[in-house]
Amino acid sequence: MATLTTAHSGTTSPADLRADFPLLDQTVNGHPLVYLDSAATAQRPQVVLDAELEFLEKRNAAVHRGAHTLAAEATEEFEGAREAVARFVGARADEIAWQSNATDALNTIAFAIGTASRGRGGEGARRFALQPGDELVVTEAEHHANLIPWQELAAQTGAVLRYVPVDEDGLWTIDELRAVVTEKTRLIAFAHVSNVTGMVAPVAEVVRVAASVGALTVLDACQSAPHRPLELGALGVDFAAFSAHKMLGPTGLGVLYGKRELLNALPPGRTGGSMITTVTMDHAEFLPAPQRFEAGTQPVSQAVALGAAVGYLTDAGVPAILDHEHALAARLYDGLSSIPGLRLIGPGAGVERAGLVSFDVAGVHAHDAGQYLDSRGIAVRVGHHCAQPLHRRLGLTASVRASVYLYNTVDDVDVFLEAAAGIRPYFGL
Repeated sequence: MATLTTAHSGTTSPADLRADFPLLDQTVNGHPLVYLDSAATAQRPQVVLDAELEFLEKRNAAVHRGAHTLAAEATEEFEGAREAVARFVGARADEIAWQSNATDALNTIAFAIGTASRGRGGEGARRFALQPGDELVVTEAEHHANLIPWQELAAQTGAVLRYVPVDEDGLWTIDELRAVVTEKTRLIAFAHVSNVTGMVAPVAEVVRVAASVGALTVLDACQSAPHRPLELGALGVDFAAFSAHKMLGPTGLGVLYGKRELLNALPPGRTGGSMITTVTMDHAEFLPAPQRFEAGTQPVSQAVALGAAVGYLTDAGVPAILDHEHALAARLYDGLSSIPGLRLIGPGAGVERAGLVSFDVAGVHAHDAGQYLDSRGIAVRVGHHCAQPLHRRLGLTASVRASVYLYNTVDDVDVFLEAAAGIRPYFGL
């Protein structure tokens, strides 16, 4: 297995790597913190915290606007972060547009298609315009952020929203997707990695199915960009979205990826300053991508921090991170499988899954299970994980999710498993 290492700390093991993350060095309810909620929000290493603070202390200024030295330095660092993120996900810098989060990025695509469907954007935008009866396809496993924007777009345009059903484990197959896609399909939106089941989607096959009917593909990469090597250009998806706060970066920043020619053809759904070339009292013309999707004041210090975060992840070695998480996920799955009264959700033993496991505790509500674990200093996610249709299909209102990242250790997993085994006995079951 590849070994985690960073140039910043010189460490070579997750236990040592943990020292780079100040928040992890604390006790919660009298116990050393075991943080197993990185699928919701990852913690930030000191170098990321330092990068944002240093920018604010020394170079904080408006980007792409002022002519003074600070503005020039701020712009250079801001665009340098864009280039770093683009390299990290296998894209061009002009294919990366800053958004406020991944949800915002997905909405940006939907808004733009809706704008094109209203006849805006000129000749180049007509390729995106939807007509009544056109079809948008999602899966039943999607996060609400990759479902509700398409529901709204369908309602606004008269398009039909169709979905790929999941089985009793919350999984779907490429054959089931093929059965839903028709010649009327104009867009397929799906998660690279499910935030509930940990299922890894067959991206290349989905892209081929979409291409066979001329449909666009939109990839929710929130649970893949932080954890596995990602080459968006090579994958062939048309658009993708991911969030900084899940990959050691700050909140308030997301990334919209789009093929250059598509971004430049899409009309912006949001308008204002910073994204225009010419404005008169009755007309405006817009900059090329990515600036055409970046109206208003930008999240500059957050972008700088994300640039530092992808530098840290690159130094640690993304293939090594993936290997490490696979090992921990297998330990999580095997350990939870041996505990009576737990129902595990997602791929079974021997099938690839991301570094997370969701489960239901018989006779104990997920929130109560989470509070018990919290009393032991263990942070997990409880609830429907912004995936109510999936939970409804599974016959659940909520589940418990434990997720790992590069700073988690075997000891973290073992402490969690020992506590998980005590949930039902604690409640007298």
